[in-house]
Amino acid sequence: MNALLRLMTWLSPSFPVGGFSYSHGLERAVEQGLVSDRASLTAWIDTILHHGAGRSDAALLLEAYAALNDASRLDKLVELADCLRPSAELALESSAQGTAFLNTVAAVWPDPWLEDWKARLRQQGRAPAYAVAVGVVAARCDIAAPDACAAFLHAFAANLVSAAVRLVPLGQTDGMKAVAALEPVALDCATAALGRPFADLGSATPVVDWCSLTHETQYTRLFRS
Repeated sequence: MNALLRLMTWLSPSFPVGGFSYSHGLERAVEQGLVSDRASLTAWIDTILHHGAGRSDAALLLEAYAALNDASRLDKLVELADCLRPSAELALESSAQGTAFLNTVAAVWPDPWLEDWKARLRQQGRAPAYAVAVGVVAARCDIAAPDACAAFLHAFAANLVSAAVRLVPLGQTDGMKAVAALEPVALDCATAALGRPFADLGSATPVVDWCSLTHETQYTRLFRS
């Protein structure tokens, strides 16, 4: 029960990582008419979870969880995660939230191990990807990897739905229907990640990447990505 409450706290919209300010390129997709209603939004996020950042972040989270007691392996993972973001905005989305997550957890639930990791990251001049930070903290708190992965993917999807409610715009009820429809998708993607070797890392969502890249020069923007 304590693990459930921790996950609910860490991945809730109220946890101070600034997730409300990122749309993962969705703002551009809405402007281009690629996402215009609940059905197209659900399909868009489903694709990201199965083939985009959801797929790669699930792998990063699970690898971080497994690499907890191997400093060299974890350092390499932090570096690799930096290389997986196809645009500056997506890199910021991940690193800024990862840093905020780690700093907040370390401040609220003090752990000398986390302080040592923060110091090592500073020495290396790197910020942890959001998924990596969540994986490490989940492992430190003995939260089951499958639960952490599924909860992370669900929170990611819910944050995109929240952005769409403001951007499309969608009604709150339609937004919740989209979240409900994405529940089994998040679970399916987490299960798939658990059965996939880490070497099978990657994504294939070029239109999402294009939306992020062109969002950088979009004239009117509400979101940072």
